Amino acid sequence: MGNKELELGFQKILEGNRSWVEFVKNDTSGRFEQLAKGQSPEILWIGCADSRVPANEIVGSRPGEVFVHRNIANMCVHSDMSMLSVLDYAVNVLKVKHIIVAGHYGCGGVAASLSRKQFGVIDNWLCHIKDVYRLHAAEIDDIQDHDEKVNRLIELNVKEQVFNLCTTSIVQNAWKNDQNLAVHGMVIDIATGKLNDLDNTFTNNEALGKVFAFK
Repeated sequence: MGNKELELGFQKILEGNRSWVEFVKNDTSGRFEQLAKGQSPEILWIGCADSRVPANEIVGSRPGEVFVHRNIANMCVHSDMSMLSVLDYAVNVLKVKHIIVAGHYGCGGVAASLSRKQFGVIDNWLCHIKDVYRLHAAEIDDIQDHDEKVNRLIELNVKEQVFNLCTTSIVQNAWKNDQNLAVHGMVIDIATGKLNDLDNTFTNNEALGKVFAFK
């Protein structure tokens, strides 16, 4: 590897792994041997790809307890086969009981969606967030402070993604089959680590509206 800085960074990754291997080897609880045999998490976490919001640490869970999907701005897009594949496996194979859509205050993706700048390929992804803005433009435009404007759109975006998730055939069929499954919308305050409940939980399709709720 030619670049010294890159080489040092790569060595740091390997050293970190060696430390982890030692930790696993010295653990006497038997949990890692159990994890090697399979997983049975109760939570599916759909969060932002931001490096500051790791799912396990935020909910105080250990390896094997949270199934995770992350993308820019925690989007649940109906045509996203990656998200749908994770959702299908989590709901129909792992039988998770809780799905958390977790945004975070200060999200760069949401902030970028409120600008008129071009950023590259991501612009096409940000259009999904702009659609959320379009639905709530009057409320967002009434907010004068830029950070408050972004944070309110972050909350509204989480609620829209929860709705999108609940309208998938995967989630609705789970409810139809009497599977215990709750979908929650939450936002993380990175500065405090607090996970704020938006009081946006669904356990059935009754509140989705007749066009969205399958029979």
